[in-house]
Amino acid sequence: MKTGILGFGGGPSVIPLIRHEAVKSYSWLSDDEFGEVFVLANTLPGPIATKMAGYLGYRLKGVLGAVTAVVAHILPSSIAIIALMSAVNYFSNSQVVQGMISAVIPVVAVMLGGMAYEFAENAVKGLGIYFGIILFIVALLLLQLIEVHPAIVIMLFIGYGTIHFKLIDRWKTRKIPKERQQ
Repeated sequence: MKTGILGFGGGPSVIPLIRHEAVKSYSWLSDDEFGEVFVLANTLPGPIATKMAGYLGYRLKGVLGAVTAVVAHILPSSIAIIALMSAVNYFSNSQVVQGMISAVIPVVAVMLGGMAYEFAENAVKGLGIYFGIILFIVALLLLQLIEVHPAIVIMLFIGYGTIHFKLIDRWKTRKIPKERQQ
C-alpha cells in the first residue's frame, strides 16, 4: 500500500520504492531475483508496478496474497481519482471553473502551435523547405480529405522516412568517391 500512496509519476517511478521494500526492508527477494522479476514483468503487458506487487503478493501468500497486494497497490490511486472526479463533477457548472477553463484553452492552443512549429522546423531542416511542404500537404490530404486513420499515416511516414534517409545515405556515399576522383 505504501507504493500506491507514495508513488508518484507512474509505474517506473515506483520501482525503486518496491525494490527497497522487497529487497532491503523485508528481504523477500535478493537483488538478483528482483532484477529477474523486474525484467520478466517488463515484458508483460500492463502497469509494471501493479505486476510487481502482484508477483510479490503471490510469492509470499499465493493467490490471496497476489489479490491483496494488487488491491492494496491500486486502492489509494482509485480513491484519489474518485475524489477528484467527484470534485470536478461538483464544480463543473461553476462560473469560476468555467472562467478558468476558458483562460486555459488559449494557452494550450499556443503551446500546441509552438510544438507544431518546432516539429515543422525540424522537418524542414531534414527534408528541405519544398519537400517538407509537399509532405505536409500529403499528410493533410490523407488525414482530412481521405480520412485515413492517423496511426496509418504515422506508420506510412515512418516507413517513408526510413527509406528516404537510406537513399540519401547511399547517394552521399556514391557522390563522395566521384568527388575524390576529380
